[in-house]
Amino acid sequence: MPGLPGSVYGEALSRVLWKPTERIALGVGEHEATSDRRVDSAGSGAGPALQVRSLTKAFGERVAYEKVSFEVERGEVFGFLGPNGAGKTTMVRTLATLISPTSGTATVAGFELTPANSLAIRQRIALAPETPGLYERLSVRDNLACFAELYEVADPAQRISQVLEAVGLSDRAREVCGALSKGLRQRVSLARALLGSPEIVFLDEPTSGLDPSATREVHSLIVGLRQQGVTVFLTTHRLEEAERLCDRVGILRTRLLGVGRPEELRRRLFSQRLRLRILRPLDDPGGLFGSLGGIKAWVALDGSTYELEVTDTKAVAPELVRALVAEGADVVSVEELRRSLEDVYMQLMQEESGR
Repeated sequence: MPGLPGSVYGEALSRVLWKPTERIALGVGEHEATSDRRVDSAGSGAGPALQVRSLTKAFGERVAYEKVSFEVERGEVFGFLGPNGAGKTTMVRTLATLISPTSGTATVAGFELTPANSLAIRQRIALAPETPGLYERLSVRDNLACFAELYEVADPAQRISQVLEAVGLSDRAREVCGALSKGLRQRVSLARALLGSPEIVFLDEPTSGLDPSATREVHSLIVGLRQQGVTVFLTTHRLEEAERLCDRVGILRTRLLGVGRPEELRRRLFSQRLRLRILRPLDDPGGLFGSLGGIKAWVALDGSTYELEVTDTKAVAPELVRALVAEGADVVSVEELRRSLEDVYMQLMQEESGR
């Protein structure tokens, strides 16, 4: 994952998040739920957190998503990207057992996605929707107490104090939720999601409408969850957010257009390029560049700047510098032209529109 400052909430989160073997997520007392549909052994951590195979959801003739397949490893932050109406939220609702797929199969936290396994799955996941859905006339603590009772959380008073500390809301516990800013309400929603120590957290547009300060706090919480081994399934419109936080991403537009690490998608879609700047133009740039096997094509942008298409930037750059120095050229810079995740996203969307 790209570098990010350590979560300021990491220590508090470590006290909040128990290991899956200690008790079931979304707490049902201290007992273990059983199911003959468990794909891996309870609490073993074996196998992916999510496995989706040819999943389709249609509402009558309208298809929300079609034949989608991907896996999410345990403990990773997986970004699910796409335009409005692409099917992202519908996928989240499906995997969270709120609606049933039309066809296809999936496993969630090691359980097959079937009506019989809905309770077992819900006991191991948490969902923080874009709209927090809090009781606005109740205080922060009373909201959490209400949901802790629904989740049958053991020692709810202690647990509520722990999650409030984890999201930095201990000093706002008595405030009425309706009086809080959108950013603070989103943090209450995240606290609610942490009540039962989930294995998988689904975050649906968690920073939508937040100011930069509140967005940074949510980012810190996501990093803290990852550091504690919780799997995070993140839907977002913010491509820079996905690139900063996510180990891998999937790009959806009814169909899954691509899935992988941002760097893998860049390499799959675009050629690798270097930009070379020197003090004076080369006498014979074609001869010099042609003598280096890793350079596929080149163009002069101006008298002393060249853009090169190469097979491997890391292999070609040192060889290029050595050749330039040997020719007596004064090298100002050699930089890799790195495509952004936004470039990847737009390229995939253009390809899909042209189908």
